[in-house]
Amino acid sequence: MRVLEYTADGSRLDVLLSQDGVLSRSRAAELIKGGAVTVDGRAEGKPSAKPAPGALVRVEVPEPRPAQAEAQDIPLKILYQDAHLAVVVKPCGMVVHPAAGNPDGTLVNALLYHLDQLSGIGGELRPGIVHRLDKDTSGLLLVAKDDETHQALSAQLSARQMEKHYFAVVAGVMKERAGVIDAPIGRSHADRKKMAIDPNGRPSRTEWQVVRQDADRALLDVHLITGRTHQIRVHMASIHHPVLGDPIYGTKGLPKAPRLMLHAYSLSFTHPATGERMRFTAPPDACFHAPEVE
Repeated sequence: MRVLEYTADGSRLDVLLSQDGVLSRSRAAELIKGGAVTVDGRAEGKPSAKPAPGALVRVEVPEPRPAQAEAQDIPLKILYQDAHLAVVVKPCGMVVHPAAGNPDGTLVNALLYHLDQLSGIGGELRPGIVHRLDKDTSGLLLVAKDDETHQALSAQLSARQMEKHYFAVVAGVMKERAGVIDAPIGRSHADRKKMAIDPNGRPSRTEWQVVRQDADRALLDVHLITGRTHQIRVHMASIHHPVLGDPIYGTKGLPKAPRLMLHAYSLSFTHPATGERMRFTAPPDACFHAPEVE
């Protein structure tokens, strides 16, 4: 059993436990309801509870049960792996982990086949998953093989010590060569399946610069400072330059694209075991017409 400790900051309990990225919010809620969480030594079973600021919150994460997801021999490009972690390239169209409507054929199914072990702290259907990419976003993903590595990498992600760059092809002509979008993101009130700019949402920051400008579209290098759900897609749509090929945040009459034009091409982090700063790159599909990456 692994024990995690947090200091309450006045937010909801499930939000507090998911802020550092070690646990997803749904996983945190599951543990709270299951009696695995105490506040100053007293059990708390409500995810919506708001402990007093400064209270000590302890979470007992049980040893992972055998993953219900099955190992599947799905082709997977592994750029690097050692005893602690792996860096893989997720193709466009692949879901990261099993869920309703996607019970198999996911990245997790492929990982279970190709790697000898995965961390279990994220839950039985999300083994090893440190961060996610949307189904139709391609690119680099970091995978943890043990719980200590998973927690250390999640802490880097939360502290913004992990650097992620994307190529995005967006609609229109950019008026500036570079810019910053600093706008909070929350769940859409009109459509709960979507995210939206929300003054009461979580702080979200995206930096971008133009790599190439064409007549009706631009190739951008996008640097994610925070990592909210659909962040690049929501932010670019909010400044009227939606990512091409986006069926959710795009609008009618946009230039055609063969896929969602979003690819995570660069990932930098510090190896938890060695202290070495590591950087990996992966080129996007040819349809991006992107320059070579080093």
